[in-house]
Amino acid sequence: MAQYDTNHVKNIVLLGHAGSGKTTMAECMLFEAGVTKRRGNIAAKNTVSDYHELETERQSSVFSSLMHTPWRDYKINIIDTPGYDDFAGELISALRVADTGVMILNAAVGVEVGTDIIWEYTEKFKTPTLFVVNQLDKEDADFDKTLKEAKSHFGANVVAVQFPVQTGENFNAIVDVLNMVMYQYGPEGGKPAKLPIPDHLKQRADQLHKELVEIVASNDEGLMEKYFELGELDENDMKAGLHKAMIGHDIFPLFCASAEKNMGSGRIMGFIDNVCPSANEMPAQKTKSGGLLPCDAKGPACIFIFKTIIEPHIGELSLFKVYSGTIKAGCELVNENTGTTEQLNQLLLLEGRNRIPVQELVAGDIGATLKLRSTHVNNTLHEKGRRLELEPIIFPKPNVTVAIAVVNKGEEEKLSQALHTLIGEDATVHFEVSAELKQILLHCQGELHLQVILWKIAHIHKLEITIDKPKIPYRETIRKVAESTYRHKKQSGGSGQFGEVFMRVEPWYEGIPDPPGLHVRGRDEINLDWGGKLVFLNCIVGGAIDTRFLPSILKGVMEKMQNGPITGSYVRDVRVSVYDGKMHPVDSNDISFKIAGLQAFRMAFKDADPQLLEPISLVTIYCPDDQVGSVMGDLQTRMAVVEGMEAEGHFQKITAKVPLSQMHQYSSSLRSLTQGRARFNMQFDSYAPVAFDIQKKLMEAYSKHEVDKE
Repeated sequence: MAQYDTNHVKNIVLLGHAGSGKTTMAECMLFEAGVTKRRGNIAAKNTVSDYHELETERQSSVFSSLMHTPWRDYKINIIDTPGYDDFAGELISALRVADTGVMILNAAVGVEVGTDIIWEYTEKFKTPTLFVVNQLDKEDADFDKTLKEAKSHFGANVVAVQFPVQTGENFNAIVDVLNMVMYQYGPEGGKPAKLPIPDHLKQRADQLHKELVEIVASNDEGLMEKYFELGELDENDMKAGLHKAMIGHDIFPLFCASAEKNMGSGRIMGFIDNVCPSANEMPAQKTKSGGLLPCDAKGPACIFIFKTIIEPHIGELSLFKVYSGTIKAGCELVNENTGTTEQLNQLLLLEGRNRIPVQELVAGDIGATLKLRSTHVNNTLHEKGRRLELEPIIFPKPNVTVAIAVVNKGEEEKLSQALHTLIGEDATVHFEVSAELKQILLHCQGELHLQVILWKIAHIHKLEITIDKPKIPYRETIRKVAESTYRHKKQSGGSGQFGEVFMRVEPWYEGIPDPPGLHVRGRDEINLDWGGKLVFLNCIVGGAIDTRFLPSILKGVMEKMQNGPITGSYVRDVRVSVYDGKMHPVDSNDISFKIAGLQAFRMAFKDADPQLLEPISLVTIYCPDDQVGSVMGDLQTRMAVVEGMEAEGHFQKITAKVPLSQMHQYSSSLRSLTQGRARFNMQFDSYAPVAFDIQKKLMEAYSKHEVDKE
């Protein structure tokens, strides 16, 4: 394997909506560079990047895949990414380490919703981006429409570098207005013939060339002056101007291709090595301490882990980018996040499923290593004696939650191990064992993401599990003041049990005055783990109950608050005042007053107009204009309160507060409702009272459940 310095390493990420042709484009690039002897085909299940069993089964990308290829004097690292937003974690981690995005557009469809979503991520990372209008050989391909939509969606700085001579089955020639030449391809594609631009296309070529020159000049004062002076810019000026403008995220060149026919990929690769930036030409990396780390092969050794693959019988494969220094096989680096020292026994280049050992990797390059003991995604490793931690990848929060359980008893530990493996590979997967709901909750990005997770659990971890609707974490509170008395008395030979408690309960709110008619001698304010507050007041006068028993009464109240009186849900925002009672000199003890406190609280709570609260989610939906009516109508059926609607880019942004109980399977519903053209995110907002009829139904169900337990 040839050695490349930092200047000659280019890192690109293939982006685009599912079906735009990213994987096929990767195959063309590898074939054109001579890395492969034949171009793989998705239908034939023999592509380099979509090599995972699940991807060949689905015939679409699910995971990002790293490849590399030499091209002239350069090495191009290529990351192929999935096109669905459900797999945003794969996309974001790839964008974090790429220096150029190659956005593939389907000429037969135009700009799709997935493209808009991906564009937002490129804007966030300020990734230099070029566009490729692909599938120009399709019968319904429309280059002009696609170019117009790209300019409309992504701005006037999307500028055509090429246009097709014709589209459809006879597509075989591209006019390049940067080089002012026509590329004509044979039936098998590959290397084209360079021909003069035909007379009937000269006017359009001149017009687009002028537009390209003007937009390049407008982004550089020096080039603008030269353009005004000479009325033209030469090819070197154009490339230098494009290079600078792409780094600034100011110009987005647009190319033509048919990846399926292997037409256009070589020109795109030439542009990548001639114009697109290397890692050391991009802004220096920011550290968490506020410093900057330039990409310099002579700098301190520093790598960043952006992806983990856990392979059966092999172990954990950590993918990283070298952000500084030169990494050699066998070197030791310190994990800044954990403080542990890791030895990189092997350095590997990836070509899909293939692993190619190398002895060193320079700053700007991307590689992998095996079996790091305590290193995970988002960790920074650096040479000893340094303190470097690069800013982490911020992954999106989950939108879908399901409850899972093993079918076969005794496999709970195996499920736990499987889930820990899953979150090690995919930072957008989360799970929790909910003591409150008595369920294992799995959180993910969407229904497609969930299907992938379930496939892994079934096929890789060999577990049979059930999927259920997650229970709703309701809360209980009260709306009025109530009092109760409870005497606990038990005699069973020898010392007995005795404790009597007089208690007042009332709703708690910030700034509530002391209870009228009672003298507060002691106060405990407890911020509850599940939200809200319990205020416990000692209002006993004259020593009716010894103060040593008050913690036991509080313990009884807290126990009942974790298993609320009306539905078994957590209780919140209550003030409890213990103002009288009785005790026995022999039979009173801690257990007696704990039981008395619990029962007194239960009785008073039921008489205090109990109110069930439900979690409300703040839901933000992005949808095209023509889908607003359908989305709003669906929200009404979910008892949503629409907070507002405003235009954001090419979407309408709808904000609504929706009961969590109404959000189950919303991801699937929204996708079906809008043909996959809308997306959403949600987060907890607040608790709100449940409607009376729903509360009554839930109380009756809980009461029946408690009777059945007895």
